[in-house]
Amino acid sequence: MAGHSQFKNIMHKKGRADAKRAKVFTKLGREIQVAAKLGGGSVEFNPRLRAAVIAARAENMPNDRIKKSIDSGLGIGDTADYVDIRYEGYAPNGVAVIVEALTDNKNRTASEVRAAFTKFGGNLGETGSVGFMFDHIGQIVYPLDKASADEMFEAALDAGADNVDTTDEGHEISTTPEEFIRVRDALEAKFGEAERAAIIWKPNVMTTVDADVATIILKMVDQLEDSDDVQAVITNFEVSEEDMAKLAAAG
Repeated sequence: MAGHSQFKNIMHKKGRADAKRAKVFTKLGREIQVAAKLGGGSVEFNPRLRAAVIAARAENMPNDRIKKSIDSGLGIGDTADYVDIRYEGYAPNGVAVIVEALTDNKNRTASEVRAAFTKFGGNLGETGSVGFMFDHIGQIVYPLDKASADEMFEAALDAGADNVDTTDEGHEISTTPEEFIRVRDALEAKFGEAERAAIIWKPNVMTTVDADVATIILKMVDQLEDSDDVQAVITNFEVSEEDMAKLAAAG
C-alpha cells in the first residue's frame, strides 16, 4: 500500500493532530503571510493566497487570525520576513525525503532539519539530490459524490488537466504547476470548492520498507513537522498490506 496519506492517517489516529493544532495554525499563518507579501492581499487576484486561505479554513483557522496573517504580509503588525527553502535527503533504507520550509532564520531551520535526519539515521543532501524521484505537480481532489468518473475525467481534461485518477477514495486530478490555477478554477466553477488543491511533490518511484523501518521514518517525519519552520515533509516509502496492518495495530 503506497502513499504518504495512509501513514498520516495512522499518525492522526494516535492523537497527534489535535496536539499540534497550534503549530498547524502557525504554519498556515506563515504561508498566508508570505503569499500576501508576494502577490497582494486579494484572494481573487492572488492564487497562492487563495490556496493558503482555503487550506486554513479547512483546518478551521479563525477568520481573525487569517486576516491578521494577511495584514502581516502587507506590512501591518508582525512583519517577519519569511523565505521559502527546500531541503532534500535520505531517511533509513534509502527512502527519499523532501522538506519544505518557510523561515526567517535559515541557520536555525537547517540545524533543526539536520538534527532530525541525524537522530534517525538519515542523511541530509544537497538540493536536487532526491528531487528527481518526485514530480512537481498540481493536485486537485474531489469526493466521489461530486461527479461520476466519466464526468470528472471529461471536465478535467477540457480544463487542461494531465490526468484523472478515480479510486474508492475520490477523484484525483493532476496538472502541471503552470496549469494548476486555471484547471482548479474551471473545476470549482463546475463542481464547487475542491476537497484539496495544492502544488505538491509526488513520488514517481517508491521504496519499500518493513514496519520497523517505517516506524523510524514516521518518527523522523514527526520530529521534522514539529518545527514551526517546516511546512511539509514528503517521502517515497511504501509498505506491504501486512506491515500496514501492523502499523495500524501499533497505533
